[in-house]
Amino acid sequence: MTQPAKLSLALANTIIQGALDKGQDLALNPLTVAVLDVGGHLVAFARQDTASLLRPQIAIGKAASALALGVSSRTVATMAAERPGFIAGLGPIAPHGIIPAAGGLLIQGAEGAVIGAVGVTGDTSDQDEACALHGLSMAGLKAVN
Repeated sequence: MTQPAKLSLALANTIIQGALDKGQDLALNPLTVAVLDVGGHLVAFARQDTASLLRPQIAIGKAASALALGVSSRTVATMAAERPGFIAGLGPIAPHGIIPAAGGLLIQGAEGAVIGAVGVTGDTSDQDEACALHGLSMAGLKAVN
């Protein structure tokens, strides 16, 4: 499959459904998934029944953190451990905050360009990231390395 040059609503919805399906297969806690375009605008979003109150903001924040720093939110967590003052200082200037926890991935488009990001929250950060990766795979996409 040829990588797209931009993120469509159909692709975003496929990413979300793939992530939710993986969560169901693994019997995870209720998930919330957000897909943002490269400009940080919400393209699609889903929150499973009984997902807790701040999950929408966390999912969007994970995806936006990846976009803001050009790395996965897992790498943002590593950066936070190494330079906590720097990452803490970004929160107030980042429109969606900075969430230093795995589950936010950059989406690779045509010629390796970033076309958006996905953020998943609801279970452990490792499980959230696994669901995000599965969602990308179901859409025929890859995360930026």
